[in-house]
Amino acid sequence: MDYRVIKENDLFLMTDHSGDIPERQEEGQGFGLYTRDTRFLSVLELRINGKKPIVLSSEADENYLSTILLTNPHMEMDGKLELWRESIEIKRTRFIYGDVLYETVEATNYSPTMWEFELSLRFAADFTDMFVIRGFQSGGAGVAAPPLPGENGLAFAYDGLDGIKRSLIARWSRQADRFSPEGEAAFRMKLESGQSSAVHFSFAPTFGEEEARLVPRDEALEALRRSYREWNEQATSVDSDLPAFNRLYGRGLQDIRVLLTDIGFGPFPVAGLPWFAVPFGRDSLITALQLLPIQPEAAKGTLLTMAHFQGTKEDPWRDEQPGKIMHELRKGELANTNQVPFNPYYGSVDSTPLFLVLLGEYVRWTGDMNTLKRLLPHADRALEWIDRYGDHGGRGFTSYYQESSKGIANQGWKDSADSVVHRDGRYAEAPVALVEVQGYVYQAKQALAGLFRTLNDPERSGQAVRLEAEAEALRQRFEERFWMEDRQYYAIALDGDSAQVGTVTSNPGHVLMSGLVSPERAEAVARRLISPEMFSGYGIRTMAEGEKAYNPMSYHDGSIWPHDNSLCLMGLARYGLDKEAAVVMEGLLEASGHFENGRLPELFCGYSASRGRAVRYPVACSPQAWAAATPLVFVTAMTGLKFDPSSRTISLKPSLPEGMNRLSVKGMRIGDGRLAVEIVRTGGEYRTTVLELPDGWTVDMVSLAGRQ
Repeated sequence: MDYRVIKENDLFLMTDHSGDIPERQEEGQGFGLYTRDTRFLSVLELRINGKKPIVLSSEADENYLSTILLTNPHMEMDGKLELWRESIEIKRTRFIYGDVLYETVEATNYSPTMWEFELSLRFAADFTDMFVIRGFQSGGAGVAAPPLPGENGLAFAYDGLDGIKRSLIARWSRQADRFSPEGEAAFRMKLESGQSSAVHFSFAPTFGEEEARLVPRDEALEALRRSYREWNEQATSVDSDLPAFNRLYGRGLQDIRVLLTDIGFGPFPVAGLPWFAVPFGRDSLITALQLLPIQPEAAKGTLLTMAHFQGTKEDPWRDEQPGKIMHELRKGELANTNQVPFNPYYGSVDSTPLFLVLLGEYVRWTGDMNTLKRLLPHADRALEWIDRYGDHGGRGFTSYYQESSKGIANQGWKDSADSVVHRDGRYAEAPVALVEVQGYVYQAKQALAGLFRTLNDPERSGQAVRLEAEAEALRQRFEERFWMEDRQYYAIALDGDSAQVGTVTSNPGHVLMSGLVSPERAEAVARRLISPEMFSGYGIRTMAEGEKAYNPMSYHDGSIWPHDNSLCLMGLARYGLDKEAAVVMEGLLEASGHFENGRLPELFCGYSASRGRAVRYPVACSPQAWAAATPLVFVTAMTGLKFDPSSRTISLKPSLPEGMNRLSVKGMRIGDGRLAVEIVRTGGEYRTTVLELPDGWTVDMVSLAGRQ
């Protein structure tokens, strides 16, 4: 990564490797301290005797804590030695807690000589909207007040066009030896050999008449560390004899924790850092779905957040209709003043059925009937949106059509302008019915039918019958219209003329997850997914090599997205296609070792593994929620876990990737209990030991027999 980023709740800091937010930034860098889509801290520059220190190391492995080691360059003035090179270690430690950035700058003299020098920190606040920083939008802006000095501190303020006053309060722990009210505090240090001295800073963004809530630094850091320990303790514990998987699983769990945000309805995962640290319908819902076997509480927070912002009216500016689940929520000045349609924006065709899929799966995993009953009105409105608004032209398929002049043209997960393309290179014209969306709708209706039957309500039971009939009718239409006989595969979409968009892509892999297709066609899809044209050796490509639009460097037309692979993996596991599932897991495990911190990025280039290391995509988010959650999906695939809450039965069909011969899974929550299993492979046969089982549940012992 070309940046260092830490985050807690809705506040995140992005700096260069030295820990600075440079005053002069290249286009697209966007370093700063952000919350609610506004950059508060726009300059943060540390200097020693007025010069930039040399970076020794720069780490943000823990996501919430960043440690940067620096040292001084050689310094002379008019032939006189000011400071011998590499005499002073400068350690910058920063973290975020309670909507405040804390930073400590500590200097240590490692030379045998006493040295006297000046450490200075310069800072500024510009309160610029995220859309302006990213170059997507210009617009009117409010009025900034002159900085206001205080005791060991400085306050910046800005009155926005949206009527919101935004402030940044900067404070430091001791009196500055030199201070500029424009935003610089300097401290003279005189250190004997081996001596250290530190200055503590805090930067607190506030809104309106809020006051910054500062906590003593040590208490804040301990509270933050404790919250991470609790997160890890509550999650399913997974261990194996394959270090690469253990690292990737731990990294994913850590990354998901830093991406959790609570805007009033419970913690949920935002999409990714740095540019998408906001609620995203599709991203948050899919990540929560991936998380269910590991940490189901995130699904509840996601469902309640999405329900709160569910569409209520027809508003073309926001691509909103009643019952529709949002795509993206922004809270910056431009969104608040309606200069962009993102407060919230509803231009995604898949968020609404995914909301229902997640609701069904959440209740299946947890048995949380109270949340189901709370969300039933929202589920009804989402179903109504699918049937009333989702089917453009009455074709029997859920499709999208952009209405907003500043909205998104392609409204599936592949939302770039060139992502839905015919074999001859023509872009598909709307309304477009995507293959995976039909799967989500099928899965949603089947899941809700099952839930409605548990309510012991005759009206809901009748609705369940109708939903199952609608799902079956959709399945038949789908097989007739989407299957490409010449390629033995499904089209990515039907275009506005109901013609197949016949390019071979990864999208049909999601349909396996939904259980929409027959076992025979599922096997055909699986063969295609791991064919040389689709599988690079590191993962499933978004588009097959050899297609006219294929480009391994593109965003959606040949790149590899880990989350896309994880949904395909869910589908392969659902159909019991163990060998194909193992191929996908092994590729992603290999790829993860080629990226910083051993994490899977949002996406990477689709070049074949035979050419060498996995190639990074230059502007991929990292960490990114659904990429971070991808290794968590491995757990259910490796155990072959399936369960039925109505009969309270669990079946296990283990299949471990190459190089792994032992897998331990403990504390997996199912219903009101927990499951723990140990799987050992010896000589090609599996031995599965059940260590813990939810009360009243049984395990299908047939599945525990040894097998090749």
